[in-house]
Amino acid sequence: MNIASKDFNLLMLFTVLYEERSLSRASLRMNLSQPALSHKLKKLRSEFDDPLFVRTGRGLTPTPKADGLAEEVCTLMRSLERFYVRSSEDDLASRTDTVQLYSTDFMELMLLPRLVRRVQEVAPHVRIVVRNTTGELPAKALENGDCDIAIAGFFDDLPSHLYRQALSQFSFVVLSDRQNQYWGHNRTLTNFLRCKHVVTTLTGDLSGVIDKALEKQGLSRAVIAGASSFMTLPYVVKGSDMLLTCLKPIAVHMCAVEPAFDMHASPLDIAPARIEQVWHPRTQEDPLRQWLRGEIKDILAEHAQTCARATE
Repeated sequence: MNIASKDFNLLMLFTVLYEERSLSRASLRMNLSQPALSHKLKKLRSEFDDPLFVRTGRGLTPTPKADGLAEEVCTLMRSLERFYVRSSEDDLASRTDTVQLYSTDFMELMLLPRLVRRVQEVAPHVRIVVRNTTGELPAKALENGDCDIAIAGFFDDLPSHLYRQALSQFSFVVLSDRQNQYWGHNRTLTNFLRCKHVVTTLTGDLSGVIDKALEKQGLSRAVIAGASSFMTLPYVVKGSDMLLTCLKPIAVHMCAVEPAFDMHASPLDIAPARIEQVWHPRTQEDPLRQWLRGEIKDILAEHAQTCARATE
């Protein structure tokens, strides 16, 4: 094989399409027009003699061959990105910026322990400030420069000029006290509905994705409390017969620090939450913020792997 004849940009296209599952988002991320991206996708398919990504009602779905290639190709591309980042780290060491992130307390817990240490190693004069999204895209802050990166799983209908990148997908699970007299012994939908529930609400609305799924079946649950903190509600559930349906990394963390908790699969078929980071075009080419976005993606990828290994 003559490796000099290979177009390695096609591997980057594969990585972006596998992560984004959308031609429009991939074209924005790669700064390509959709016709140009479609042309490259045609070459990629020819290179591997497989469609790789097929259109569905929810975007693009990888073929079995794409799934088989994904781990090796994406790892290779991340290694290349880290190589080029390392080559510019001397420049980052002299930066004195304050970077503003908007996210949730759940994302703070996942990101900050590693992110702050990494920033201190590479860009020691840079400061990180995290502010709460309050349940919506901080559009004004992104426009006026008060927000550099927004990270959450509930950004819908983004303005077309903003950049977005998929970071991870996390499933919903049920967190309970180990002694829950209803849910602990027989984890059926019927017993799920016998329990009282608490929910995370960033807007004050006590009806979430679980309630919408139940409504389709003509069912409902008893929601008795809501809070804006993802990390407070597990302690409300502790020592009670209440349930908290939450993202899997929250439950994995709580089960690790509190032996009183159990984590189990949801009795309802709920689509996973898609965590994204969003930024304004003004910061697209800034080396510091490019590096930070890469670090954020790597950290959440590690959390995703940890969650995948955790049993429900």
